Amino acid sequence: MASSNSPVPCLEEQASSLLRLKLSFNKTGGDSTTFQSWIPGTDCCRWEGVSCGGTDGRVTKLDLGGRDLQAAGGLDPALFSLTSLKLLNLSGNDFNLSQLPAVGFEQLTELTHLDLSDTNFAGPVPSGIGGRHHPSLVYLDLSTSFYAVEFDSENSEIYYDSEFLWQLSVPNLAALLANLSNLEELRLGLVDLSSSGAGWCNDLARFNPKLQVISLPYCSLSGQICESFSALRSLRVIELHYNHISGSVPEFLYWFPNLTVVQLSVNKLQGQFPPIIFQHKMLQTIDLSENLGISGVLPTTLSQGSSLESLLLKGTNFSGTIPSSISSLKSLKKLGLGASGFSGTLPSSIGELKSLEFLEVSGLKLVGSMPLWISNLTSLTVLRFLYCGLSGPLPSWIGNLKELTELKLYSCNFSGKIPPQISNLTHLETLLLQSNAFVGEVQLSAFSTMQNLTVLNLSDNQLHVVDEGNSSSLKSFPKIEFLRLASCNLSSFPKILRHLDTIQGVDLSYNQIQEAIPSWAWETWKGGLGIILLNLSHNEFTSLGSDPLLPVYIEFFDLSFNNFTGPIPIPRDGSVMLDYSSNQFSSIPLGYSTYLGDTIFLKASINNLSGNFSTLICGAISILEVIDLSYNNLSGPIPSCLIKDASALQVLNLRENKFVAEFPDNINNDCALEVLDLSANWIDGKIPRSLVACRNLETLDIGSNQISDSFPCWMSSLPKLQVLVLKSNKFTGRLLNPPYDSEDGDKCEFTELRIVDIASNNFSGSLPEGWLKMLKSMMTRSNNGTLVMENQYTHGQTYQFTTAVTYKGNDITISKILRTLVLIDISDNAFYGTIPETIGDLVLLHGLNMSHNALGGSIPAQFGNLKNLESLDLSSNEFYGEIPQELASLNFLSTLNLSYNMLFGKIPESSQFSTFTNSSFIGNTGLCGPPLSNQCRNETETSTPHANSEKNPADVVLFIFTAFGFGICFSVTVILLERARKG
Repeated sequence: MASSNSPVPCLEEQASSLLRLKLSFNKTGGDSTTFQSWIPGTDCCRWEGVSCGGTDGRVTKLDLGGRDLQAAGGLDPALFSLTSLKLLNLSGNDFNLSQLPAVGFEQLTELTHLDLSDTNFAGPVPSGIGGRHHPSLVYLDLSTSFYAVEFDSENSEIYYDSEFLWQLSVPNLAALLANLSNLEELRLGLVDLSSSGAGWCNDLARFNPKLQVISLPYCSLSGQICESFSALRSLRVIELHYNHISGSVPEFLYWFPNLTVVQLSVNKLQGQFPPIIFQHKMLQTIDLSENLGISGVLPTTLSQGSSLESLLLKGTNFSGTIPSSISSLKSLKKLGLGASGFSGTLPSSIGELKSLEFLEVSGLKLVGSMPLWISNLTSLTVLRFLYCGLSGPLPSWIGNLKELTELKLYSCNFSGKIPPQISNLTHLETLLLQSNAFVGEVQLSAFSTMQNLTVLNLSDNQLHVVDEGNSSSLKSFPKIEFLRLASCNLSSFPKILRHLDTIQGVDLSYNQIQEAIPSWAWETWKGGLGIILLNLSHNEFTSLGSDPLLPVYIEFFDLSFNNFTGPIPIPRDGSVMLDYSSNQFSSIPLGYSTYLGDTIFLKASINNLSGNFSTLICGAISILEVIDLSYNNLSGPIPSCLIKDASALQVLNLRENKFVAEFPDNINNDCALEVLDLSANWIDGKIPRSLVACRNLETLDIGSNQISDSFPCWMSSLPKLQVLVLKSNKFTGRLLNPPYDSEDGDKCEFTELRIVDIASNNFSGSLPEGWLKMLKSMMTRSNNGTLVMENQYTHGQTYQFTTAVTYKGNDITISKILRTLVLIDISDNAFYGTIPETIGDLVLLHGLNMSHNALGGSIPAQFGNLKNLESLDLSSNEFYGEIPQELASLNFLSTLNLSYNMLFGKIPESSQFSTFTNSSFIGNTGLCGPPLSNQCRNETETSTPHANSEKNPADVVLFIFTAFGFGICFSVTVILLERARKG
């Protein structure tokens, strides 16, 4: 900023304060010319960046913006002596994460412009800023700039001008905004406003009626865009992206006459987008990207006089056809039609938008091939066709789009060979062609002409990628940072990687590489800044080619499904995601936990790990979110640190090891567990009652242990519990014991339980009708959560919840649990009595196993209500009477086992029952009809004994011996005979 020509020289005390401020900045770094004019004894009103009012020699403007200055000690209080300041701009300088001074700003009462953006301050915004202290404030900027970079479809990073994501926070937004009635621009990007809750919107409307610019991205805002927001009629710019805002986009935005920018991307908005907003004459940007709940259609008629330059709909639920009138948007530079619901053909009129620089299209119902009119868009720098239904070859004219810097054509149905003309795109920086049907051989050297290329993805096609290795052209290969060659028929480690010393991401998964990782790879990578992604999974690697302590940082490291042996490796400089599963690793190195300081995901299942591992992992348990060491030979007690110290732990899976002793009972109140699987070990004792602290627990599998306890009704206090597996232990007692077996029985009400397996224990007693009534989630379907029980992590990593149950007569491990799956298994216990008729209320059941108990009476006809039932096993019990005809109406029933009971009469006939074999009915000597060879003689003989009251009592006895066989206890027969006589 140029200095002023003030007729009155600067006051000495003003100059003194400025010189003290100068001394607070480092002498090195930043713009070296900034303070050259700041010489003691000269007029400070003429110093660079300083202006005075002109009448009293007081400083009114201090503009040091964008100088890259550094002040390690923070902001010097000398600044606050400049009480006549109207403009203060310190943006673009580094204050080293120091806090803003708690006092001082309130002295600058004449401020109209305050810009502290990108200054790397941290902590709370002091109460001395805004509010009653600065009633004249017109411009307030405390923001930190950020931008998102998408390397490919699974890897993106957000970059911002600070070391930490949250530098500043506002404890009380209302106090900050109060009395700022003249405020026109408010920019608080990346300032934490979460403390304001949903009240941020009303606060803006109440205190700042003259607002023209609201820029609040990445501020942890929640709630909705409130109705009172409609009073801000002067708004020109609305930037609320990267928040948690819900609700609908209000139609009243159309009535803001000067509105030019509506930036609402990456939120949780829902509902129909008001089509009238598309007709706004002044709007230049509409960005609704990544709001899956927003739906809508593009108007068939778009305004000829539109000013729209950016229309971005990626990741929304927009649908319908794309109208040809889109060519009316003559100013359009960015067109993002990335919504899977678009259908039909792309209108050729898009080719008339000569100014278009960015074009993104998706739509699973789009038809046709790559449109020829795209070749007219010679100004394009970005072309994206993703998750679309377009098919056919990639045309050779693609090479004519010489300005392209980004070409993304993935997850469509493109086929044929990749045209050689693609090498003409010499400005290309990103090329993504994955997940199509491209065929043929691809020479990596073909990309050597693209000297700006940093991201290349050819994965998941039908390509055969060839790496010449020694070719001289590879030495001049572009400095690729992300290289993905998954499923590319590679049989050896690409030698091209020797020349890519700036690589950040490598994906060679799902190939046939059968060698050791070459040692030169580690030498090349250790000289860089670290690797974001290294995925070598699903190959046949045999050796690391390095010491287990790898000389590099690897954020995402996946070695799963290979043939590695020896100790598991660890990146020396740390890692966030580690997957060693399905190998032959035999040990965990000493000091392993030293290198887990940044790790949140650790999976080493299905290996040969053995020994006591508590000392190897407990040192770094505090931030781990996933630990899966299932299917190994680990032994000893379960380390208490896994329960006590793992406050971030969401998944703990130790299935099928050799752990012994009791389950630790020291679970902290901040327990975050969602999955706890300790099945198939040698754990004894009781289930720890401190488990009630795990309020997020969804899956508990402790089957196949030695646990001795009663049925855990107390677990009904876990509001999210959906899967409970207690099978093959030593549980005893009734399902409902006092105090639960009473009117107060709702203490055992499991509101979300969908899979319950208590088979092979020593439970006894009758099946309580009240217990069945408490399984509410088996009666009414909930729409909460994703379809599959899983957690999402960075780099597209998904951890799917698993459990082991008996289903359709087979012991299976369900590796992908659908939230719609509903199972009950109480088999192999000592339950007796009849099945309560309320079983028919569990209408969502898919599988029910009550076999190997002492249940009796007739099979309830209410089974006919279970229309979703696929598997029913009532075998090896004491059921008698006829098979209810209602079972024949269960159209999805594919597995039925009624064997070894005392059933009699004719087997029901239906198309479904005709699929069952003899094994479904064996051991019931009184049954007849297909599929059994025992044919029914007539209806009279197959009727129940008590149906005819005139039968001789002796006939009753004869029938019982005939139908039930002579294995029945004689005393039972005598009792029946006595009852018949009394009748």
